[in-house]
Amino acid sequence: MRFFIWLLILFASAIGLAVLARFNPGNVVLFYPPYRVDLSLNFFIVLLVVAFVVLLTIRAAVRATLAMPRRVEQYRATRQLRESGRALHESLQSFLEGRFGRAEKLAERASSSPDHAGLAALIGARAAQRLQQPSRRDDWLKKAEADESLRTARLMTAVELFSEDVKETEVALDALQSLNHAGIRHTQALKLALKVHQNARNWPEVLRLVRLLDKHKSLHPALSRRLRDMAYDALMPKASEDPESLKMLWSKVPAEDRHSAAVAVQAAQAFMKIGQQIEAAAIIESALAAQWDSRLLRAYRQCAAPEGSATLLKQIDHCEHWLRERPNDAEIALVLGVLCFRQKLWGKAQRHLEQSLSGGDHAIRQEAHLRLAQLHEALSQPEAAAEHYRQCALTTQRPVKA
Repeated sequence: MRFFIWLLILFASAIGLAVLARFNPGNVVLFYPPYRVDLSLNFFIVLLVVAFVVLLTIRAAVRATLAMPRRVEQYRATRQLRESGRALHESLQSFLEGRFGRAEKLAERASSSPDHAGLAALIGARAAQRLQQPSRRDDWLKKAEADESLRTARLMTAVELFSEDVKETEVALDALQSLNHAGIRHTQALKLALKVHQNARNWPEVLRLVRLLDKHKSLHPALSRRLRDMAYDALMPKASEDPESLKMLWSKVPAEDRHSAAVAVQAAQAFMKIGQQIEAAAIIESALAAQWDSRLLRAYRQCAAPEGSATLLKQIDHCEHWLRERPNDAEIALVLGVLCFRQKLWGKAQRHLEQSLSGGDHAIRQEAHLRLAQLHEALSQPEAAAEHYRQCALTTQRPVKA
């Protein structure tokens, strides 16, 4: 409908101009001595219109000619960007497929465009790491520094890649420090920091990061427990060199960690090292009340208080209570026999040690025979002592494979 309306307007205008031109008697005289040109006004107007159209056409042609280099450059840049984007896509796909050599080559092609150079460098760095080419990896990371918008991605990549090799822990710590200065505190950054500090054996920081990740429920409970046990396993022996340091460290240990068998055993051994068997026994008893573990019982044997002390009698009472709850537990019987032996309760010691022989494993039977031999020596029974020494020696021997 619009087309017909404009067509009608055009015809009406043409008719109007034709009518006006018909009744237009005007002339235009162009005089340049000795020449003179007479033109009708209508023809002159037509010439002006034609000249205007020709000038516009020439002007447009000149502008198009002058703009040709810029348009060619834009076309080339657009084509390069399109090809670079395709290479970046294929590079990422190859990396995810495990074709790291091809991924790195395509990343090199994708880096030809400034818009894709940063991301291509990060993909190239990861591919070079998988190909075990640290020098090329470092070159890629250096190229990625040119794109400031990818600073966080570059630092995260650097920390992750450097943390895979313990020999590069210092470099990973430097990258991690830069990441911390940038204020990056999300879960993945904390996990990378945990791995770096674990490689650096920075156990106080490992404990802090594990607790922080536990608050976000970002670590598997078994992994969290393992990392905390490893940290205390490294911190306790060092702290046992100074009683005050050990007490301060133990005061900062949460109740959940105190009830861990591995932590309790390490703490008990540390306190025994500084001569505080009573505190060591209390740590084991508290952990046993929370969970039953044979490792705690083995450590409890070493926490015996001095002979004749009230603490030793309380320890014997504890073991008798445990034995009533678990009458067939050879480990408890052995511990109770050792404590009674220390208190010189010969009859009870012999009974419980013999009980541990019936249901104990190799290590328990060996320990029980040794203690029984010492008991019979104390009772001036050399023949019985010699027999138990012989049994202890036989238990120590390992069967020879054919």
